[in-house]
Amino acid sequence: MQRVTSFINYTTREGDTFDSLALSMYDEERLAHYIIAYNPDHADVIIFDANVALRLPVIDNVEMPETLPPWRRST
Repeated sequence: MQRVTSFINYTTREGDTFDSLALSMYDEERLAHYIIAYNPDHADVIIFDANVALRLPVIDNVEMPETLPPWRRST
């Protein structure tokens, strides 16, 4: 189970997306829903402009599903 322990303040760069931020933050773009949940005022944004203030949650125990393909699993 994922648990949010804190968050990081982040200022977007032009072209950022929730998926790209999740990939950078968690090595898994499918966890973008955590970032969206912490930033509901921006939930409808597809591609961010520069200088948007966001909160990126820090997650403990990120679990990957057993159905994850072998090339996506870390060893």
